[in-house]
Amino acid sequence: MPTQEKIDVIEDLKERLHGVTAVVLAEYRGLTVHQLAELRKQLRPVSAQYKIVKNRLARIAIEASELQELRGHLKGPTGLIVAREDPVAVAKTLQTFARTNQAFIIKGGVVEGRFIGADGVKALAELPSKEALRSQLVGAVEGPLAQLVGLLRAPQRELAYVLAERGKNAGAE
Repeated sequence: MPTQEKIDVIEDLKERLHGVTAVVLAEYRGLTVHQLAELRKQLRPVSAQYKIVKNRLARIAIEASELQELRGHLKGPTGLIVAREDPVAVAKTLQTFARTNQAFIIKGGVVEGRFIGADGVKALAELPSKEALRSQLVGAVEGPLAQLVGLLRAPQRELAYVLAERGKNAGAE
């Protein structure tokens, strides 16, 4: 029979998992409390949270969500990284932490409804940030528009040159 504490943990997990953009599973075996605190500190600026959960309770919480593909990966000591905003920024933070802490192993995750493995999280970390992608998009749109404006102004400019020359020649006669 489940205790009230377990029911509360499951409800808390359900609440955390509702409306997320990404959930990443990671194994934390071999990390110190200090290292886990550092990970939580690094995740805060990218609007993500790290939570260590019991696999059985996590499976129950995941049942009621669209994250069911994670169920098969809940083995061993597992931590959940829950992201509410930019999954790329979270992946970058996790990859940076994993490089300096060899014991931290990314198992995989679900990003915007699709399961990605550990390699997928690594590939996601190599993508440019949202701001960089937006600036690239603006640059790609701005270049052709600037050329179009220049082409549309060219006939007017040419007409002004012709009229100016004609005015000089008319004044000389």
